[in-house]
Amino acid sequence: MSSLLSLILMAPAQSAEMRVGADAFADWESDPPGVRRHIRPSDLPPPTNGNDPEEPDFENRPTVVDAPQGVMPDVPQGFTVQVFASGLKQPRVIRIAPNGDVFVAESGTGRVLVFPGGPSAGAPVKPEVFAEDLDRPYGIVFSPPTEPQRVYVGAANQVVRFPYRNGDRKATGPAEVVIADIPTSRHWTRDLEISRDGNRLFVAVGSASNVAAEMPEKTPDEIRQYEETHGVGASWDEEENRAVVRVFDPEGRTVRNYATGLRNCSGMAMQPGTDTLWCTGNERDHLGANVPPDYLTSVQDGGFYGWPWHYIGSNEDPAHAGERPDLKGRVTTPEALIQAHSSTLDVVFYDKDALPREYRGDAFATLHGSWNREEKTGYKVIRLLMKEGKPTGVYEDFMTGFVLDDDRVWGRPAGIAVAQDGALLVSDDANGTIFRVAYKGSE
Repeated sequence: MSSLLSLILMAPAQSAEMRVGADAFADWESDPPGVRRHIRPSDLPPPTNGNDPEEPDFENRPTVVDAPQGVMPDVPQGFTVQVFASGLKQPRVIRIAPNGDVFVAESGTGRVLVFPGGPSAGAPVKPEVFAEDLDRPYGIVFSPPTEPQRVYVGAANQVVRFPYRNGDRKATGPAEVVIADIPTSRHWTRDLEISRDGNRLFVAVGSASNVAAEMPEKTPDEIRQYEETHGVGASWDEEENRAVVRVFDPEGRTVRNYATGLRNCSGMAMQPGTDTLWCTGNERDHLGANVPPDYLTSVQDGGFYGWPWHYIGSNEDPAHAGERPDLKGRVTTPEALIQAHSSTLDVVFYDKDALPREYRGDAFATLHGSWNREEKTGYKVIRLLMKEGKPTGVYEDFMTGFVLDDDRVWGRPAGIAVAQDGALLVSDDANGTIFRVAYKGSE
């Protein structure tokens, strides 16, 4: 065992249960707060399907029910949970304005909502409508980050921006299209992030299919020419400029693929104090219950992350066997592997002092929950343990309890943000609720 991993296991929660290897693969019944997992590329089983990967081998979608009376999510000892907002329709991404106001993408109504900043004193707070009539709004960023003049919103079909000054809770001008005509088939979540200097904005565009099994063939020369303008391992045809993170300037005059092979980077975050971009990875289906894993990863300029040809390094997808041997050894392996089919949606780094000291610098991620797996997994919030700004690969169950039985769930975590007071805000897009998680000590 490495000295780094030994330190992680010893502090601060010496009693935390640690699962490695095959023991890290489990279902919802083994998810109390505090359980830790470390999944390594060497732990992955071989794929069990792949003859016709575009066709579901089975579906096990959850039945969403109302939250049981008086029930709240499970969190570690010393933490409390309250309802920050309710009655929403598919709330997803949450972003905090510099003045502390809480912006929420209500994807189900096409609106961006604003809640006043500060902790809730009890009753859920009421929002104002900042913008509406958008196609499934999702990502939100403020530009420039510290003294913003614009709010950018990633709708399914385009990136738009609105004039903004700190404290605005309603757009003072119409939507201005910055990037138009983004295709909307299959994965539609368009998260946004911004560099510290405000000069680079990033938009995630997920794939149009599970594994791009029907792309027409290209010759090696055609592939080389295509990759010169689209990036290493970039897919084509209906997948052109899909399964990528794109980077553009604030005016949208230039746009290019920043990283490729990311099947669905549905959530992005900048690691505090750096310009290191992070993504959540929703991996492909129909290769088995435990493969390939979802993930959290830093995103390198020019990096290629495998889809559709490979996964988690140079593991070849059966749907593309023998097609791209030139890519072997060129695939960037994600730093933190998450149990397969968890549907890792959003990620945020903790940079406040309201939680215990050991949480500072760690990342939190929402797992929306599985559908293509016989035994449910996901439906929780996890904490990724970092050490001196580097991921250890270990993650810990933090907020659980949304699954009632093998069929029914009462919540699906979607968005996550760190409020100005240091509490965590977590959106549940199944029952339209935003939870506030705070630390009150162990009394």
